[in-house]
Amino acid sequence: MTARRLLDDCVHCGFCLPACPTYQSWGEEMDSPRGRIHLMRMIADGKEPLTSAAVEHFDRCLGCMACVTACPSGVQYDRLIEDTRAAIERSHPRRLSDRLFRGMIFALFPYPRRLKLAVALQLLYQRLGLRWLVRRLGLARLMPRRLRNLETLMPPVTARQLLDRLPEEVAATGARRGRVAMLAGCVQRVYFPEVNHATLRVLAAEGYEVVVPSELGCCGALSVHAGRDDEARRLARAAIEALEQTAADAIVVNAAGCGSSMKEWGHLLADEPAWAERAAALAARVRDVSELLAAHPPVAPRHPLRLRVAYHDACHLAHAQRIRAQPRALLAAVPGLELVELDSDTCCGSAGVHNLLEPESAREIGERKVESVLAAEPELLVSANPGCTLPRCIDPRRRGRRPLNRCAVARCARCATRPRLGRSLDAVLQ
Repeated sequence: MTARRLLDDCVHCGFCLPACPTYQSWGEEMDSPRGRIHLMRMIADGKEPLTSAAVEHFDRCLGCMACVTACPSGVQYDRLIEDTRAAIERSHPRRLSDRLFRGMIFALFPYPRRLKLAVALQLLYQRLGLRWLVRRLGLARLMPRRLRNLETLMPPVTARQLLDRLPEEVAATGARRGRVAMLAGCVQRVYFPEVNHATLRVLAAEGYEVVVPSELGCCGALSVHAGRDDEARRLARAAIEALEQTAADAIVVNAAGCGSSMKEWGHLLADEPAWAERAAALAARVRDVSELLAAHPPVAPRHPLRLRVAYHDACHLAHAQRIRAQPRALLAAVPGLELVELDSDTCCGSAGVHNLLEPESAREIGERKVESVLAAEPELLVSANPGCTLPRCIDPRRRGRRPLNRCAVARCARCATRPRLGRSLDAVLQ
């Protein structure tokens, strides 16, 4: 479908406005999907140039896809914003400071080995007391705003994270249901390795043989969302090549942003004859871990977890993949677990690297989610994306409240399948 046809699908009805976090926060038409599509059309028709002001409106978009869910006309806003961002990266000269910061992010985050080196430096920064000193003396105020935000956003790290290694294969427990390959990811692998271990073990407990290809790196999700198409295609091709060697029945993902992009590999590589068919075939086998587990009756017994839990819908799971019921079903199946709904399903503001690039708007948008979480009074907040579980993302401490305990869906499911682990909140978080 041509870009012009995609633009013309929008009839400017405004159904997207109540769903859009940026419009709801600021009430600015050009910070809504409808307004951004109007800007896209004006630029495409040559009536407006691609100015810095227009780019700012596109940059503010979280890419949460809530508008896609809300749209009665089926406008593919996800395609439009990705194509627009790719055009910006190709033709719009950004400020030097912006180019340098973006370059640092994309030279680091899609590469687990580089990211692990950065974590080693972060650990040294913590162990030498430099982090305490910087905050105690208020030295962070002297940093550029984005570096200052990066310093506060990154969660504390441990030596255990640096030394962590995933097994390349895990055998099924009991009768074998199938063979799956698991994406370990980039941020998930380095900052949240316990989520990967929990995913491996719950899959094995449910009868799946799991393989984790050692050569499998980034899936290209962050690059796709930022309009870095060439980089995204290169990363996707490498990931496809690694996954094809596994002979897996399904590809399991425990990060919503990665899963949504991998399911679109066929579109990403559609214009490459040598890769289009391979990409589409592999994309059709991608499953979120909750999607796979909820598709079949459980075989591992579930043990009680007496906790009050709120589930936060990760945008790229709920809107991009239309997966809402499955993670809730997994949690609801745990005996003793009280699952409470949040009043708002709006984005938490993390949105991939948006919280690094646009920290002020991310923080403002996240405040709406904080209100909803505080009203629910959960002991534990559960989500299906690493960015959503960052401590500074949904942060009640900004309102003088206690820190929020949080974890991934896979960790809850794993804890419920381990009879000797214990039934306390500490057991889930360990």
